[in-house]
Formats: sequence, structure tokens, C-alpha cells
Amino acid sequence: MKRFLKLLTPFVLGLMGLLWGCRSNFQQQKDTHRKQLFNHDWRFNLSDDSEFSNPEYNDGDWRTLSLPHDWSIEGKPEKNNPSGIDGGFFPTGKGWYRKSFHVSEALKTKKTSIYFEGVYMHSEVFINGKSLGVQPYGYTSFHYDLTPYLEYGKENTIAVSVDNSKQKNSRWYTGSGIYRNVWLTVTEPVHIAHWGVGITTKTVNDSSAVVSVKTLIKNESDKDTELMIESEFAFDKQYADGKDVHQFTKGFKSVLVKANSETTIEQEVEIKTPRLWSPETPNLYNVNIVLKEVGNSKKAIDSVKLHHGIRTIEFSAENGFVLNGKKVILNGGCVHHDNGALGAAAYNRAEVRKVQLMKKAGFNALRTSHNPPSEAFLNTCDSIGMLVMDEAFDGWRAMKTTLTPITHDYASLFDDWWKHDLQSMVLRDRNHPSIIMWSIGNEIIERTEPQAVETAKMLSKAVKEIDTTRPVTSAMTTWGQGWEIFDPLMAAHDIAGYNYQLHQAENDHERVPSRIIVNTESYPKNAFFIWDLVDKHNYIIGDFVWTAMDYLGESGIGRYCYPGEPDGEHWQANLYPWHGAYCGDVDLTGWRKPISHYRSMLYNDTEKLYMGVREPNPENGEIKTTSWAVWPTWESWTWPEHEGKPIEVEVYSKYLKVRLYLNDSLIGEKQTTRKEEFKALFKVPYKAGELKAVGIHEDEEVEAVLLKTAKAASKITLKADRSTIQADGQDLVYVTVEITDEDGLLNPNASNRLQFSISGPGEIIGVDNADLKDADSYQSDSRKAWRGKALVIVKSNRKAGHIQLEVSSEGLEVETINISSKS
Repeated sequence: MKRFLKLLTPFVLGLMGLLWGCRSNFQQQKDTHRKQLFNHDWRFNLSDDSEFSNPEYNDGDWRTLSLPHDWSIEGKPEKNNPSGIDGGFFPTGKGWYRKSFHVSEALKTKKTSIYFEGVYMHSEVFINGKSLGVQPYGYTSFHYDLTPYLEYGKENTIAVSVDNSKQKNSRWYTGSGIYRNVWLTVTEPVHIAHWGVGITTKTVNDSSAVVSVKTLIKNESDKDTELMIESEFAFDKQYADGKDVHQFTKGFKSVLVKANSETTIEQEVEIKTPRLWSPETPNLYNVNIVLKEVGNSKKAIDSVKLHHGIRTIEFSAENGFVLNGKKVILNGGCVHHDNGALGAAAYNRAEVRKVQLMKKAGFNALRTSHNPPSEAFLNTCDSIGMLVMDEAFDGWRAMKTTLTPITHDYASLFDDWWKHDLQSMVLRDRNHPSIIMWSIGNEIIERTEPQAVETAKMLSKAVKEIDTTRPVTSAMTTWGQGWEIFDPLMAAHDIAGYNYQLHQAENDHERVPSRIIVNTESYPKNAFFIWDLVDKHNYIIGDFVWTAMDYLGESGIGRYCYPGEPDGEHWQANLYPWHGAYCGDVDLTGWRKPISHYRSMLYNDTEKLYMGVREPNPENGEIKTTSWAVWPTWESWTWPEHEGKPIEVEVYSKYLKVRLYLNDSLIGEKQTTRKEEFKALFKVPYKAGELKAVGIHEDEEVEAVLLKTAKAASKITLKADRSTIQADGQDLVYVTVEITDEDGLLNPNASNRLQFSISGPGEIIGVDNADLKDADSYQSDSRKAWRGKALVIVKSNRKAGHIQLEVSSEGLEVETINISSKS
């Protein structure tokens, strides 16, 4: 590391010259040198006036906040909000952000730019009153050169207009505002271009790998410049067996870059004994691309750091998906971009946690439906081993949202913006080893028209102008329009994506044997049927269930209905207070539903036994399920109103058979082979006590799972996902709240109103309970428990110290938990 730091000192000094006048606004990032996080001390106003771009405008009465920020989640869902069913009934509107900062005279010779990872939507950015440009699509990352407009030695003002008032513009919750990170970048006039490095593995075997590094160098000076470009690959890891592995490889190449021009340089670097990247072993090489002056000084003038995973991918109808020479079945899930109680705000920790939850739930692949994700999301997929289908947009030219005759969804942007948005995604994301395919759309409305085939070819060509190493797909369905009619459209893709049509696959294979199929969406209830097809046929490379995790918006999808509630699908009526989707394997607090354990058993060998209890029908009628729902099933043996009545107990098992006991009395024994879909259903007259399921191997009881009846709720227990966080104003801790009996056993029927208070250098930024019919604000100091649980999300500020969270409820003991926030 010392050799890197020595090279980077000039960049750090130049950047600190910019920061000197506004040091309270920034924290130098350990892994950055040419860019600086620009998230703190913004001012915000939820209104619209053209004067807000004026640098002289007095914004003293505006709210001060840090990014990322989503103003929609700060409001409550309301039945008549124009975002409607799709947007979760959350408020939208127009808002402005402003930030002032001092620029040193020393930076007159530098190039300064600003980079936004995501602003939803229709953003326009101003510097000192000058418009830098617009970015309509809210999921595309973008940057602007500030250099021509900066006033050196003075205060400068960035202003950002955000317009999410045109509704509906999405079929799910989008959030509103600057919801991802913002960065300032400072370089010399001769520098590596933004997103200017592309790394691919050309060949690989056990003894060596040849890696191609393409670097776009920009010379924005008035003189020709001769440079040396160095590409350094470092691997440093300690494995679980205690073995340390250290590797360092460097490549060199000289280049002359003409004045006011740019050029792309390709290097090939050979890496001996390569450590391959996979979901099981997500090995990453730290890469440092350094530009140096040629001559005695060999001064470093720019450097870009990133990581690279060496791996090979192959797809064929004969062998399926092959990663590093081994067949891999995709056990995938679709995910939207929101973070539950945080709305769309893409805090790094929230994105990391989301991917970790998906990995823990047994998924090995995620589809970023239906837009490019955050950088933190992809970085986490790289670092912990999660395959990704990176998706560009939901539709093409035909609108999907129909609240008004005028469309505001991506159809209104497609003709003018498709290439910019699509290629921005590929350029930004191409270096992530986790990404194994690109998706160019979802359930395209005009899919039966001949023009759709040409559009697909056009989009695929645009992807492959940048990246030829990955296949292109999109998700297709029928909606009663026939199926074989889509053969020409599917042929325009490398891989055919099937939404809810995998039952067609075997016939399709007979008709088009070369077709590679991926199931891009499936109903959760069809888990075994889908897995069985995937397991039998190499030409079906895997499944992405809809969805891996619950999400805001598309209100009511996946719901079940009690007697007296309106039945039918989510699009058929305004189902407020439903404001989100309950079709995920994991709920918004992070709890794995029983379907999650079942799906993981099908695809993995990490768990072999699980027990859940199907919620019994109430006395006044039957529970009904909708298309994306599974029967409400809980980890509960606390049903006091059903004493003596039969209750159905489901046992999922990879053992050949299971036994069920109630209070040590045998209820029965059943087979749980593939023929039984690895399930056993028992009807048990309810009696309080202990329910035990046991897995049987060679007539021996080898594993057991228990459910116990809880006593009356009497205590609150708090569990933090981490005990220490960073005092950077960005880091988060997730605290799970459980209402338990006197023995510490969760009472799954508790619904107490909880009160939250905090002291120390932190703040509560979100509360949740996973109940998508509870329309209380997610930004509150109070929340009801649901099924005995709730969640509190605490954010650090920029001071170190001890944060204490206190949770209370009438009739229960007060409980506190301490979190350490360290610089």
C-alpha cells in the first residue's frame, strides 16, 4: 500500500485545496484520492421556483440535510396521492437542492467535475446559475464538468432541480430526490476519463490468466503529452484455513496523447496462478491504473482504483450456464431498488445489507428489476459472491402506466434517451465480475409488432459496442397474445427470458433446440415446478422468482385476503392502506418467510429441515390467496383461539422422511422425497406446548426443529446487526425489536404500540414492521409491532461517541441498547 500512497500524494493535496474552505462538508475516503464524497450539508426545499438556481438566492430558511435523500418516504401514504397503487400512494412533487462550497485558487489548473449516482427524476443541475444539463431517467448515473464555470477563491453554488410530479411514471415505488451518492472529482488536464477503464479476462487456466486493460486517456491541455501507463494487480487475502496469499503484477505501456484529444490504450497483463471469482470464492484483485509523466520525474498525474474478478462464463443449450468450467444453476430473485423504511435512499450500508440478506436466503443471483442498481449494490455482489442480471429499463416505446392519456414512464423518453441510458449502464457496470448478463427490457408492450425485433437488435448492438463478453436478454411474457409469435423477437437475444411461461419450455426446445432459456420471473408458489424443470434441462439455466424481497409500491401484489376484505388481483382496485408488495421471500425487516427456506432447500444443501404453521381460517370464512401469494405460514405454535381445532403444519425436508411430535407424543411420520416435493403436511389438533419436527436418516432421528407456545407478552428485546459503526454521517445500524414472554420467547401475536427515543451522536431514520397494510409513517418515533416484531434504523452523525436507543411500550419493561460510533 505504501507505493500507492506515495504516488497519490499530489492528487490528495490538490483535492484538499478545494476542501479547505468547506472542510466540515467532507470526509476523506480511505479508498479514494481523485474523488471526494459530496453528500453533506445540502439545503433542500420541497417547492419549485426558477430563482432557486440563482447563486444569490437566500436559502437560509431551507432544510439542511445529508444525502442520500428521498423526500417521498418522508410523507405518509395517502389513498388519493397521484402515485397511486404503483407508487405505493406516497407523495411525489418537485424539489430543489443547493450546496455552497469554496474553491481554492490553486485549482485553476485542474479539471473539476461532479458525479451523481442517481437522481429521481427529470433533474437539471446548475453551477453558479449556469445549467449544466438535464438527466430525465432517474436511474442513470451522470457527471458534468464544472471547470469552465467555477469561481476560484470564492464561494460556488450547485443547485439541482428534481421533478417527480408527472405521475404515473413507474409501476413501482421510485422515491424522489438525490437518492444516491454525489461525488466531486479533481484531476489534472491530462487524466483517465470518467468510466474510462475497461478490464476483461481474455484467457485463463490454472497456471495463468491474461487480462486486457483498456484505458481511455483524455488530454484537455494545449500540448502533446507523452505518458507511461501502469496497470497494477494486487491480491492479498487470508483464507479460512489460515493460508495467506499475496500476489502483485504490473504492466507498462507508453503513449503519446495529442493536445485536446483522447485515445484508448490497451494493455495485456499476465497473472500467474490466478485466483478465480465465483459465488463460493469471490476473489477480487485490487487494480490501480496509474498515469505517469515520462522523464526523470516519472511524476504520477492520475490514478484510478477498481477491482477485478477473474472468471470465465459460457452459455449453451447443451451445457447450460458454465462458470469457470463448472455448470451453475441460477437460483435467482428479482429485486427492486428501494430499501423499505428508507425508501429509495441508497445508503451504502443499506445496499450491503440487502445483498447479504439475499445471500443468507440462499440466492446466488439477483435481477435488478427494472433499472440499473446502485454502485454499492454491485460492489457488494462482487465482494460476497452474488451473480447479477443488470437491467436497463422497464419498457420501450409503448407506455405501461395509463393514469392519463399522456405517458410519463420510460416510453416518453425512449426515442431520445435509450442509447445514452443503456450505454451509461454498460460503461459504468462493465467491470463487475458479478454481472453475467445484460437485460434490455421487461414485458415489452409492443412485443408482437415487427418493429420490436428491430428495436431489440438495435439495443443489443448498442450493448455490444461496449461489451461483447456477456449475453443480452430481456424478460418476455404473453398476456394472451400467443407464444410462438415471439420466436423472431427471442432470436434477437442471446438468451430468451421467460416471465411466467416456463411451462412452454419443453415444447419450445423441440421447436427451437438452440434456444437458451432463463426464467426471468416466476410465481413464488411454483417453486418446485420451476426447480424441477431447471434441474432436468440444461437449456434452462435458472430462475428469478418475483420477488426475492418485499418492496414498496405495486400495492397488494402477493397479498392474501381475510373474509370481508376485497379479493382479486392488486391492479383491479385501490387496495389502500396496502402500499407495497408482499410477494418476497424476505420481508422488509429482513425476516425470511417459510417460502424462502423451502426455495433454498431446493437449490442448496445448506439447510435440510424447516417447520412452519399454516394460518388457520377464521370462523367467519376462508383466507383467499392471489396469484403471487403463498398461504400465510408462520414460525408460531401460539394459537390460543384454536384450542383443540386442527391446524396444518408444514415440514420442508431434504431427508427421506420426517416425524412430528407434539409435547413428546408422536403425531405421525411421512415421506419427504422428490415425489412429495420435499414437503409433508400434518393436521394437528392445537394444544399449547412444544411442536417438534425431526429429520430421519437410515431410521435414525438426526435433526430437529422446534416451535414453542409463547406466554403473555412481558418484555422487549433488542438486537443490533452491528455493535460498532462509523461516525461518518452515513453508516447505519439495524435494530430488531421483539416482544417476548418472561422466558424471552417471541410472542408472535403481539401488536403493541412501541415508542423509540435516542441519545448520543445518532438519529432514527426509519422504523418498520413489515406490515404493508400499516400506513403509519416510516419516519417516526413510534410504530406498532407486527407478529411480535419491529425494526429501527439508526444513522450515525459525524461525531464519535455512544448511541443509546430506548424502546418502550405500555405494560412492558423498557429496554435499551448501546451502539458505539467511532471515527
